[in-house]
Amino acid sequence: MADSDTTTPAGTAPPPPAPSLADMQHWTWVLGRAQQMLLEQGMATMTANTALFPAIPGFTDPATLARTRDFWSESLSLWQRMLDPAKPAPRAESPDHARDKRFKDPRWHDDPVFDFIRQSYFLVADTMLAQVEAVEGIDDKQREQMRFTARGFLDAMSPTNFPGTNPEVIVRTIETRGENLLKGLHNMLADLGKGQLTHTDQSAFELGRNIAMTPGKVVHRTDLYELIQYSPTTETVLATPLVIFPPWINRFYILDLSPEKSFIRWAVEQGITVFMVSWRSADKTMKHVVWDDYIAAQIDAVDTIRAVLDVPAVHTIGYCVAGTTLAATLAILTARGEADKVASATFFTAQVDFEKAGELLHFVADDQLALIRSLTPDGFLDGRYMAAVFNQLRGRDLIWNYVTNNYLLGKDYAPFDLLHWNGDTTNLPAAWHIAYLTDLYRDNRLARPGEMQALGTPIDLSTVATPAYIQAGREDHIAPAESVWAMMHHFIGPKRFVLAGSGHIAGVVNPPSAQKYQYWLNPGETERFEDFVAGATETKGSWWPDWREWLRAMGEEQVAATGARLPGEGALSALEDAPGLYVRAR
Repeated sequence: MADSDTTTPAGTAPPPPAPSLADMQHWTWVLGRAQQMLLEQGMATMTANTALFPAIPGFTDPATLARTRDFWSESLSLWQRMLDPAKPAPRAESPDHARDKRFKDPRWHDDPVFDFIRQSYFLVADTMLAQVEAVEGIDDKQREQMRFTARGFLDAMSPTNFPGTNPEVIVRTIETRGENLLKGLHNMLADLGKGQLTHTDQSAFELGRNIAMTPGKVVHRTDLYELIQYSPTTETVLATPLVIFPPWINRFYILDLSPEKSFIRWAVEQGITVFMVSWRSADKTMKHVVWDDYIAAQIDAVDTIRAVLDVPAVHTIGYCVAGTTLAATLAILTARGEADKVASATFFTAQVDFEKAGELLHFVADDQLALIRSLTPDGFLDGRYMAAVFNQLRGRDLIWNYVTNNYLLGKDYAPFDLLHWNGDTTNLPAAWHIAYLTDLYRDNRLARPGEMQALGTPIDLSTVATPAYIQAGREDHIAPAESVWAMMHHFIGPKRFVLAGSGHIAGVVNPPSAQKYQYWLNPGETERFEDFVAGATETKGSWWPDWREWLRAMGEEQVAATGARLPGEGALSALEDAPGLYVRAR
């Protein structure tokens, strides 16, 4: 491209000279003085008329006016500091703002213009959130909904999300001569075409090749699930086998990512006979599937394993919604006099009492349920909808981070197995999903004995005496730890509560070899979650070994890893290799 012509064409007036620093400071003073005069006059008028016109909460009450005054005062100070960087900052920067990863580029701090943009954004954000906290006449639920909405709006409006206000994007655009924007547009159009935000290089992973590769066989298949039995790697195994019920909202291989992260592989290496349920992704033939069918499937899996291995009971794990379902299954088995079919129950970030179920409660209003109904004319909910909902819960990390990096900066997607799994969505039976949101999340019916039933049996969790290991994530935004803790008050059997570091996924998928995070135990009897935390002892690393020792305490008997302990060598022949058919269906 040729250099720009800097000469003035004949017959045209020369461009006005750029304003000097003194000019800018003068006009800043003029604007600031005008704002100050208007604000002072407005507040004086409001004060004088208080007796005649009562204050309107949130608009003209003294506290709101004070916040307005402070906002304008700090805005002016920020503007003045941009023009004169030597001027002291109007307020000390909070630790949260200083640590905000969105503004890690040095230019956000070193360049006066972008420092002004950054701090102005924080000022607006703090003012808006303070106003939410100051609103009167609303209950806690409404306030939390307002917080959630305000945070989502503020995350969307961050200056990092726009090319003209992000210094890194501006520099990148100049360096690449706009190629980053073209590449980013290609990424965005591709996402629009598939109806889903991309988080990672999807071509980097293949089921059975570098993820979901623990050796095993599918030994049982129904219209709703496949049962995978994994090959032993030890000469002897625990006599009591283990069956894992993953959530049908996602693919099961979150517990079988790369070999070094795989809970399944690790459990097999501990000498445990492991079975995994792989749920079928819903289609229009499954429009009549309800909770009863998932409970019946859990019972069927338990009975199938007991029969093929000729054992009286199995250990069980239920993850998230499958853990909620496992609790109901245990109550039904107890009511039938069959509780001894299950030797123990482990719950990964599962809830049975949804009173404090966190931010997902924002998605169970009547308009949200109506939206789901409108999206499910064929009787199933496209998994991309649920992916979008979960992304909104962590919009800063799972939406806007990728808008900036992959749409604006035009960066390549990095390979990441966990995010590959996160984007591998499953469809849900619409009738049951809507009932789940209504009966459990909105109305909290499962927490009240006998108010729900399945398979013709009332569900009363207070009858469940099965030994339970209850794991929660300290930073879990899907199943908050305090909500998971409520399970401690519903079961009557022996219970062990473990609070793990991190959240809904990383708090569970934390192998000992990684030496990451920590977990907390409190051997004392505590009624409240706060008391558990206050008296808990921290242990560095993974909680998996603690669970292994707890499981072995249920029974140490060993048997040879031969015969039916080898997939396909017992009464059930192998249908195909793990990870099976259903996990591949789209």
